[in-house]
Amino acid sequence: MRTSVLLYCVLVFAFAVRVGLAGPAGAAVIEILDDSGQQLTLQAPPARVVSLVPSATEIVFAIGAGEHLAGMTYHSTRISGASGKSMVGGFFSPSAERVLALDPDLVILSSFQAEVASNLRGRVPLLVMQTRRMADAFRHMRMMGALFGREAAATRLEERNRWQLDLIARKMARIPQEQRKRVMRMMGGDPVMTPGRDSFQNDIIRAAGGIAPDFQDQGSVVPLDREAFVSFDPQVLYGCGNDRQAAESTLTQPGWNSVAAVKNRRFHSFPCDLTCRAGAHLGDFVVWLSSLLYADEFARADREVLSRKVVSLRPLDIDLDCIKKAAVKTLTLHDFENKSLVIDFRSPQTVVSTLEGQRSGILTVGNHYSPPPCWALNHAAGLQELQDQLYPVIGARREHASFLFTGANMDNLAVVKMSYREMTVYVLVTAGVCGNAVRMGTDSGNYYEPGTINMIVLTNMRLSPRAMTRAVISATEAKTAALEDLDIRSTDRPLTAAATGTGTDNMIVVQGEGTFIDNAGGHSKMGELIARAAYAGVREAILKQNGITARRDIFQRLGERKLSVAQLSPGVACDCTTGRYDLAEPAEQVLLDPAYAGFLEAAMALSDAHGRGAVQDLSLFHGWCLQTAGRIAGRDVASLEEHFSARGLPRPLAMALNAVFTGVKVKKANGD
Repeated sequence: MRTSVLLYCVLVFAFAVRVGLAGPAGAAVIEILDDSGQQLTLQAPPARVVSLVPSATEIVFAIGAGEHLAGMTYHSTRISGASGKSMVGGFFSPSAERVLALDPDLVILSSFQAEVASNLRGRVPLLVMQTRRMADAFRHMRMMGALFGREAAATRLEERNRWQLDLIARKMARIPQEQRKRVMRMMGGDPVMTPGRDSFQNDIIRAAGGIAPDFQDQGSVVPLDREAFVSFDPQVLYGCGNDRQAAESTLTQPGWNSVAAVKNRRFHSFPCDLTCRAGAHLGDFVVWLSSLLYADEFARADREVLSRKVVSLRPLDIDLDCIKKAAVKTLTLHDFENKSLVIDFRSPQTVVSTLEGQRSGILTVGNHYSPPPCWALNHAAGLQELQDQLYPVIGARREHASFLFTGANMDNLAVVKMSYREMTVYVLVTAGVCGNAVRMGTDSGNYYEPGTINMIVLTNMRLSPRAMTRAVISATEAKTAALEDLDIRSTDRPLTAAATGTGTDNMIVVQGEGTFIDNAGGHSKMGELIARAAYAGVREAILKQNGITARRDIFQRLGERKLSVAQLSPGVACDCTTGRYDLAEPAEQVLLDPAYAGFLEAAMALSDAHGRGAVQDLSLFHGWCLQTAGRIAGRDVASLEEHFSARGLPRPLAMALNAVFTGVKVKKANGD
């Protein structure tokens, strides 16, 4: 027995030395072998980290270590929690100068960033992360957990992602092998690119139940040969960002247009944050991709592997006498995690719903979130079928319930309270504006789906039918004001049109109980409270769901207009691949300067005003553009080169971009 105890103590001591439990003053020494094979040794978790790897940044926030991040690339600024962090450029050309200015005690970077690594090496500790295969994502979760002392959170993150992969594996076990689809990721257009056979992106296709191409080329991105493409005959293609547009000219050519995916128009677009990363949301992308590949099979109840039920709830504190209880319920539906805001009343209420009209005898109102994997499954369902699926699970009855439906996560719900003397108003908002934002009066309406900006209005007063319908106008006008103040762009015409809403917004106004109120218009105190709460709620919900604030960086603003600095460089159609893009990299460095970013922001605002006819003469602005080009070039510039006038950009924005790229080109020609 004594021998066993002694052996145990020896083993514990050996392990402690290996992982470094004997640091100075009793602190734990952190030893990590990075993806370049270098050993990193730290005496304590780093306090000021600059992450140049978006997947690493995403994991750091997901495990609750975001306070350690001092800076990141603009590819990460929309991650939840990233608002307000310093930005040091893009993934392919971050600024070493800006990194060092943040005085970091660690920089996380990729092997792709050799140039910035050479400028930083010896001046600050470096940790190299490179995602080659899907399994690397799980190793990186554990690595970040060890680095920041968040091992338990990293374990939970890994377990959640592995559970999602296992769920898809269980669902795919019910689909015969002969029904599996051939799937390919396409990138760019000239030449067409695709991930190599050993890439994490093809691992993701396989995890989603698809058949990935088995071309001989290896690497993260390789050229796609037409003969190989036709031989593989993909049934489904997907990409992100401008991949679809970039590939369009190729896919219309003989041979390329003969594959099943092109014939059947099966090209899906996903957020680049999912397709180009294997990070904290790896499992989310796998289940979403799988649900699109096998929507018909997944929609069948007999192929579900999990019971439809509520699995947890989060109570909400809404202090109104008419409310019995309120909570966000997490439930399983179609095997995927759905979430419902459920508000139960003490007595029946009359409501005005923009989805269902005026209804009486309502005991429950709510807002139901269907996650992306359910979107394709719900696509053909009408309102009644959605209700029939939901109400039995949450214990509601159709005749006494009125719900809204959304694709915005209920974790991002904004609950705003406004009061004046004895009046109290609550507005509960979910909002997502990156998929179907519209400018009413100018954009076309071609389809219908349940809501994207949803609001529920509650008050401690008793609203008349007139006041309830007038409240809809007050809240809607406030929503539009919030979108315009945030410069949310129309999805169809982002260059020229600011959005006034989305194409699927809905609202419920509840009658309530208390003092009778017959007016909720703009001149009434009730209307003011509703509008103020709606305005604040929309802004908060958009920040939570989309990471959009009024003070966001210029690269995000360009992205919302479907522009990127890389793609503005001549001959570049995709910014997801490595390479130096002529003038794009120096232009990106210029726009890191707040003065030049402000110049471009002013051009964006001027473009909207010019498009409305509110500003007509641009001669003084042209002078500002010449001055800006000269400042960038370091010498006077007599005229602007026309880089962008033929691209359909608003004239002021084209002038401003011409100024930036002219200045960069002149400076480069002078060898500066």
